[in-house]
Amino acid sequence: MFKKSAKYLIAVGLTVSTAVVMAHGGATGIVKERMDAMGDMKDSMKEVSDMFKGKAPYDANKVRAAADVIKGHSGNALTKLFPEGSLQHPTEAKAIIWDEWDRFSKLADHLGTLSEGLANAAENKDTPIEEKGMMGNSSMMGGGNMMGNSAVMGGHMVHTAEEYGKMPVEMVFKMVTDNCSSCHTRFRKEKE
Repeated sequence: MFKKSAKYLIAVGLTVSTAVVMAHGGATGIVKERMDAMGDMKDSMKEVSDMFKGKAPYDANKVRAAADVIKGHSGNALTKLFPEGSLQHPTEAKAIIWDEWDRFSKLADHLGTLSEGLANAAENKDTPIEEKGMMGNSSMMGGGNMMGNSAVMGGHMVHTAEEYGKMPVEMVFKMVTDNCSSCHTRFRKEKE
């Protein structure tokens, strides 16, 4: 009986291990670690996105949990997953990351600030912009502007998680997605 159970557990373990490796096209080491981190963030972003698309009910606690996952994979936690030259297959990273390390690092750090701001703004689901002190609809977001994920609030540029936390949650989520898009557009290979 014990031998059958042990063989079964080994078979299940091998199947799960193979499935995990296949999910990332055979990635190993640091490339697999960063692909796993990106997958975690993608899953969190999808969960929040589904709420704003009406595919799931809005839940501020789930927004905060998703924001915490994203924050946990941002800043230094993200940049350490990109040691210079780590371009082994099946990476989607471009070598330009290391040529533009300062830009990449700033985007990674800003992702941390934005995700913390997203958690802070989670209760602001139905808050009109005007009630939170925003000046009209003058956010200065822009996926193509690499660092243009700020907004104007009360006449000054927003730079802190606390300031982002005063905005409508959907606006902050848009800034998070713009930040991700800016990084992916510049530093990730197009999928074939």
